[in-house]
Amino acid sequence: MNDRPANTPGPAEAPSADVEMATRRLMSALDSLESAVERRREADRDEDELASRIQALGADRSRLADELDGSLVKSRKLERANREIADKLDAAIGTIRAVLGEVTVDAGMREGAVGAGMSEDAELHAALEEDDELEEEDAEAEDE
Repeated sequence: MNDRPANTPGPAEAPSADVEMATRRLMSALDSLESAVERRREADRDEDELASRIQALGADRSRLADELDGSLVKSRKLERANREIADKLDAAIGTIRAVLGEVTVDAGMREGAVGAGMSEDAELHAALEEDDELEEEDAEAEDE
């Protein structure tokens, strides 16, 4: 059936070449698989880094939101205190004006004419009016 002698190297070389070719293909496939695994590991590392950055940004955002809330509360307290002080100053200025008006009337009645005391009162009265004008300008600037 078989015409070839058993010691002939011909048919033995063909299977060896097939095995060698299959081994090269296997090595190439393993190299490709190894490269794919490395790319996947790198992608996972990038994903983990991105996730940690997102977490850090979230923490920063929360901290900044808390600071902003605190600043808004403090700002509102300062605005309220500023209004209260302005009201008290207005009341004090009104009281001073009322007292000055009484002093001016009393001084005018005592002296019977405009004297040195009247000019000092007039200067003080003018200074208070100037202060009122400045307060009005400040209030207009705050409204803008």
